[in-house]
Amino acid sequence: MEFELWHLVLLLMAFFGCVGTFGKVLLAQFEARLDERFNGLEDGHTKALEVERQLLIFKAELPLQYVRREDYVRNQTVIEAKLDAVASKIENLQLKTKGVS
Repeated sequence: MEFELWHLVLLLMAFFGCVGTFGKVLLAQFEARLDERFNGLEDGHTKALEVERQLLIFKAELPLQYVRREDYVRNQTVIEAKLDAVASKIENLQLKTKGVS
């Protein structure tokens, strides 16, 4: 079996054309997979930012909705002291009115 030079050149060109085509297909698939992974990472990053934003909003609103035990006790003590003062005044008035009569 004899090949002429142009047959050999044509055969080599066809072989390198196939190799180039397969290389392009392989690189296209590789690029598509990378795009999918980067999109997944970007979606994850976006979700993480959303969670962080919601956490910051929660932390900002928490003091408005939450009363610490110490604050409650302090407020309750103030209210009770005022009630005691009012009761003392009423008792003093009652004693004065009994003494006048």
